[in-house]
Amino acid sequence: MKQVNWFERNFDFSFTQNIFPSILERLRGTPVRLEDKLKTIPPALLELKPGNTWSIKENVGHLSDLEPLWQQRLDDIISGRAELSPTDLQNNQTTFANHNNVPIEDLLQRFRSLRTKTISLLESIDEATVFKSALHPRLKTPMRTMDLFLFVADHDDHHLARITELSRITV
Repeated sequence: MKQVNWFERNFDFSFTQNIFPSILERLRGTPVRLEDKLKTIPPALLELKPGNTWSIKENVGHLSDLEPLWQQRLDDIISGRAELSPTDLQNNQTTFANHNNVPIEDLLQRFRSLRTKTISLLESIDEATVFKSALHPRLKTPMRTMDLFLFVADHDDHHLARITELSRITV
């Protein structure tokens, strides 16, 4: 089963219940799920780029590449900026980072370290900040802190699913 491309996804942030604690749990769990998933993937598959798409290592590296953006966007909301910081929609940082030349253990540790910092920042906010918002530059919709980090958790899951897909390739 093929998942929809990330940039073709639609997002609905119309809910009003505070689901932020559950979102935090998903975010905390991503490094653990990622590490667990990679234990079972043969090393020979980690750097394969089928159809010139990102490899497993590049998908892992991409999660780290975007973590500073999530931290900056949280700061955008806390600081009362009208619009969230933009991202490079071509993902050049990931494309040119040479993640395939980095040991998988180092990629995993980098992601865990960056995500731990994000979680620490999120644990320090109050409930009012959970509902503060700024405009998402690509989606052109307001995103509350809660929405932004649901978006991040969905992005994590998108790449975990892609890694699963790549791990099923036979060489």
